[in-house]
Amino acid sequence: MLLSLTAIALVAAAALAALNAVTQEPIAAAQQAKVQEAISAVLPAFDKIEDRDIDGKTCHLAFNQGGELVGAAIEAGNDKGFGGRIQLMVGFDAEGLVTGYQILETHETPGLGAKADQWFQRGNKGDITGRKPAEAVLGVKKDIGESGVDAITGSTITSRAFLDIVNDAANTFSSITI
Repeated sequence: MLLSLTAIALVAAAALAALNAVTQEPIAAAQQAKVQEAISAVLPAFDKIEDRDIDGKTCHLAFNQGGELVGAAIEAGNDKGFGGRIQLMVGFDAEGLVTGYQILETHETPGLGAKADQWFQRGNKGDITGRKPAEAVLGVKKDIGESGVDAITGSTITSRAFLDIVNDAANTFSSITI
């Protein structure tokens, strides 16, 4: 009985290792495609991208044909969400105004915190586009008053975590030197 259980365990382990080896590259390629799509979605028109590591965050600096900075897409995240890790790609124009964002990773509750994918976008109730977090820290109205952003209904924890990420990305953007 011991030998048969050991044999079954070895066969199962070998099968899982083989499956992992086969799927590793497609998963990495899909993740890279998701990042490239997010960069294009959050930045104004650009001609070339230069990647830099600033403050431990990956920053994708966008330049026009003349070599002038037109914006940056910054990957930032934290573990403060209600469901744990939230990872964003936050876009800024050359003046530091938020141009948009894309969620790269989230584990928030469907129907509540998961609404963050649209809640803070242009034209929606919690719109953060066009704001400059480096000058006026973004927060929920419940915490900072009327200058704050409307939190997602029933998801204040997610809203706080989300806005903390945007503020962190803005601080990183303000430290970029060309």
